[in-house]
Amino acid sequence: MHKFLVVIEKADGNFSAYSPDLPGCIATGGTKEDAEKNMFEAIKFHIEGLREDNLPIPENGSSAEYVVIAA
Repeated sequence: MHKFLVVIEKADGNFSAYSPDLPGCIATGGTKEDAEKNMFEAIKFHIEGLREDNLPIPENGSSAEYVVIAA
C-alpha cells in the first residue's frame, strides 16, 4: 500500500490537484470532490505505468501542516 499527499487548489471555475511526490501526476474537476476522485484515478494510472516500466514507486516524502497567524 502507498500513501501520497494530494494538494487540491481552487482555480478559475474548477479545482486542480497534484501530488508533490509524483511529479507530472495531476488532475482537475468541477468540484473539490471530483478533483479528488480524478486524482485518485490519476495516481493509480501513474503507478501502473511505473510498474510496467519497471521503475520504482516514489516514497512518500511530503507532509502538510496549517500555520495559524494571529492578525
